[in-house]
Amino acid sequence: MPTLLVTGATGFVGSHILEALSQQSALRVIAACRDDTQLPESFAGEIRCGDMRDPAYRARLFEDVDIVCNAFAWTSVWKHRTQSHELLLRPSLAMIDAAKAAGVRRFINTSTTSAAAPARSHDPNSIGIPRTFWPHLCNVVAIENYLRQQADPHFQVINLRLGLFVGRRYGLGLLPMLLPRLRTHLVPWINHGKTSMPLIDGRDIGQAFVRAAQAPAMADYEGFNIVGPEIPSVREVLQFLHARWRYPLPHFSVPFSAAYAFAYLMERLDPLVPWDPLVTRSIVHLLEEVNVNNDKATRLLDYQARYAWRNAVEAQIQEIQSSPKRFINMATPLH
Repeated sequence: MPTLLVTGATGFVGSHILEALSQQSALRVIAACRDDTQLPESFAGEIRCGDMRDPAYRARLFEDVDIVCNAFAWTSVWKHRTQSHELLLRPSLAMIDAAKAAGVRRFINTSTTSAAAPARSHDPNSIGIPRTFWPHLCNVVAIENYLRQQADPHFQVINLRLGLFVGRRYGLGLLPMLLPRLRTHLVPWINHGKTSMPLIDGRDIGQAFVRAAQAPAMADYEGFNIVGPEIPSVREVLQFLHARWRYPLPHFSVPFSAAYAFAYLMERLDPLVPWDPLVTRSIVHLLEEVNVNNDKATRLLDYQARYAWRNAVEAQIQEIQSSPKRFINMATPLH
């Protein structure tokens, strides 16, 4: 019976991986996290609690583990360069080294369809494009590159570039940040809202990890784009939000070049105001065209996206509206 370890098991991705794995009776599943009280109530497997920054924890974490589903993350949509390096990049690279040294034979990694956007995102095996204005994305790309270097016949890497997260238990990301900003009536369409918004429900993410864990042997390093069953345009999503919850629609449109320039100005004004910028270049980047689909994942992983984006958006907004926060934080707090 293969043993799977899920890192970041209390987060959005990790919790959905655990829920999907719980339906697979032929797998032994271990949850790795900092706080086991935050795990899904349905999980009844082994738990290995600790801090990924602790070398002693990393040294014992991967004992008797065959496959790692890596959902360990610290996320920042803007700024926080030092925190992202210390809380995401350094422990991630050390974790990869520890997993390989312990004999893990397959490492399934969480990444993003925006890693190589817009120029190369259609190819999930393409090299990511670092963006100096977004330190977190630079670190995601650095982790991908390190995994390419470490991959070999005994340490196979499957890199899953996931679409924009949506659904239950997700309070950070493009959609939660857009909603309060739309209410200001200052957010424009970018390129008339024609670009795609590759939303993916957490349940489809969980299924993708299960498929990747069970897939037959393939290349030492293999990348996949993983998105929902239908990819709407930005305009379709915002029109749905307007029709269903009366969120205001943008009143005018600007090209991406103007949007990046305006976002840069907002970032420069940040020290003068007590709140996050209205828009940042990272938010604009998330609206770039990615031209992705599930064809490769369907062919090689037998991945079949199931959950409609409208239902996932509805579930997420119900949670957002029950939150007392007016604006969503642009970085994940460390608990």
